[in-house]
Amino acid sequence: MSSGPSEAVIRAWTSLVKAAQLVLGAVEADLKAEGFPPLGWYDVLLELSRDKVDGLRPFELEERLLLAQYNLSRVLDRLVTAGLVERRPHPEDRRGQIVRITAAGRDLVRRMWPAYRAAIARHVGARLGEDEARDLAGLLDRLTAAV
Repeated sequence: MSSGPSEAVIRAWTSLVKAAQLVLGAVEADLKAEGFPPLGWYDVLLELSRDKVDGLRPFELEERLLLAQYNLSRVLDRLVTAGLVERRPHPEDRRGQIVRITAAGRDLVRRMWPAYRAAIARHVGARLGEDEARDLAGLLDRLTAAV
């Protein structure tokens, strides 16, 4: 019978969650201070901009971004309202939709990246050396590979 996670594993878990919340919050605050929308918008737009076909179905975005369907629906509604993405009927599935990034959405991704990159440098790069960052990325890759 397992006695549960060790103190070291519990500490790793709490540190991981705390670090993720604090760093994401700091990055979000930096973007907001520069007049940009939430990071979730950037993530959706970036994924759509990487797509080489004519858009993605919402469930494909869900899988790639690991967002709950209801969260993605709200973000997509806001992106459509802002003119950053468009929804079109799926040509082979009348009930389905295709989501495409607009030129304005591509422009926003291009304009946001320098602020996002600077926030990553400020909140992660300034606190970790290259070897530490490489080690941390390797450890986190092990955790995400198991999920």
